[in-house]
Amino acid sequence: MNLRVQAELDLGEILENKDDGFGWDIIVTDPAGTTETLVGSSGDISQVIDPDTGAVVSGRMAHVSLRISSLAAVGLGIPRGIESENSKPWVIQFLDTAGSTYTFKVIKGNPDRTLGMVSCLLGKYSG
Repeated sequence: MNLRVQAELDLGEILENKDDGFGWDIIVTDPAGTTETLVGSSGDISQVIDPDTGAVVSGRMAHVSLRISSLAAVGLGIPRGIESENSKPWVIQFLDTAGSTYTFKVIKGNPDRTLGMVSCLLGKYSG
């Protein structure tokens, strides 16, 4: 089997495995309102590095990583940032480990078409 094909299959085991991997339920809503629950990886941290000074500052950096083939399997495209304030964004929801739900909008979608994964930078959403 080709190594790229094998890597994408391995990605499924690592990213979507809720028992032994990083798998975590992530609710994805596209701008048309289609909502699906997928399994991927999520992160939400409160310390970031100021790019101008290099200092550690309090902030918020949330992200998710999803398998592109899983998005396609449920009829969703690749999440991306929607710049227009008049348009609906891609919306992402997930629980933290304490069971609290957080809702974000996609600021930027970074697809890796070699491996078959999209990493999304998330921002505040009060839809």
